[in-house]
Amino acid sequence: MTDKGYPVKTFDNPVKRYCQILEITDNPQLIELYKQYHSKENHWKEVRDGIRSVGILEMEMYIYGNKVFMIVETGLDFDWNEAMARLATLPRQAEWEEYVSALQGCDPNASSSQKWTQMERMFYLYSD
Repeated sequence: MTDKGYPVKTFDNPVKRYCQILEITDNPQLIELYKQYHSKENHWKEVRDGIRSVGILEMEMYIYGNKVFMIVETGLDFDWNEAMARLATLPRQAEWEEYVSALQGCDPNASSSQKWTQMERMFYLYSD
């Protein structure tokens, strides 16, 4: 954790953002394992490449206790449902979903879009 913030990527074109939340198994050892699964050293490159191939420009995950918050940034023409349907068919994606589902406390056959809950934006720094 840092109190210095995290750098944010910039893009040549406008983007839109999706925010989601997931509750994982409330067990400190399993939470650490979940974090390791997603580390730079242990993540699955094929899954990362698949995420990018469906049009996701950036994806970040933050954790607090057993709550995982995900930010996804895409181009303005991105269609969430279409992209998630395509992502589910890509190599190793179903295997990855099954792999992490044991730590997420959900159905091992559930797709990513079935596990994560879209969040509603309730505030931003409004323009006058």
